[in-house]
Amino acid sequence: MVLSDLSSTTKETLKTTIEVAKIIGGEIQVFSVKRLTEVVDVDNQLSAMRSINTEHSVIDKKLKKMIDSISGSQDITISYSFAFGNIKNQISRYIDEKAPDIIVLGKRKNKPLSFIGDSITEFVLTTFEGPILIASDKLTWEPEQKLSIGILNGCSPSQSTRFASDLMLKVKKPIKSFKFVNDSEGSETQNILQEEQMVEYAFDYTKGAINGLSKYVSQNKVDLLFLDRESNNLNSQTTLETSDIRHIINKSKVSLLISDTRIQRLV
Repeated sequence: MVLSDLSSTTKETLKTTIEVAKIIGGEIQVFSVKRLTEVVDVDNQLSAMRSINTEHSVIDKKLKKMIDSISGSQDITISYSFAFGNIKNQISRYIDEKAPDIIVLGKRKNKPLSFIGDSITEFVLTTFEGPILIASDKLTWEPEQKLSIGILNGCSPSQSTRFASDLMLKVKKPIKSFKFVNDSEGSETQNILQEEQMVEYAFDYTKGAINGLSKYVSQNKVDLLFLDRESNNLNSQTTLETSDIRHIINKSKVSLLISDTRIQRLV
């Protein structure tokens, strides 16, 4: 499920989503929502209906044109739909009806996806327990590209995503492990992925640590950074707060894969 605000970065989000769909053998559903107050500004019911019908046609054509322009010869099914009304209610309804395996959100101007000031990214984080991909608008994945993956705070994708085995086939070695620790001197490193080549980095957990992490991840040419959002991750020496995760989303230029909490509760 791709949540789109129909901004100019939606194409980049879809390009990344197509590559994810290829990896996990999935199909794509694009969903967009618009407030009625953005469409209807008159009290007359007939005029209001005309405005809604006109906007419906405009959005339909825009979505179809955008999807057709990038789907091309891709052997991936991409469908789309949109709705008018309360944005968060419509998103919740759509999630309940479609039960997506993963939700993909885009970024715009280094900020989370936002519908007229509402932080939809934060809303999805608090309401959807499945994996969430925050697709970078600057670093899109190329077809058949081997991914340079980073892991933050000790939890591997294989522990918290159903499609991890497929994803790991696309990973470029070495895997990069980043840790926040209370005292990096003398801290013990752990082998997170058995029999996998890995390079580990430790950061002192300070107020400026996340800014430093975001820069370091980019410098090391990481394509995808995996974040564990479970508070009871026993492999981590320092647990990330929800505010930390939001800060990483805001600051990071690379794509982020946020863990599936449903899987973690079963292991």
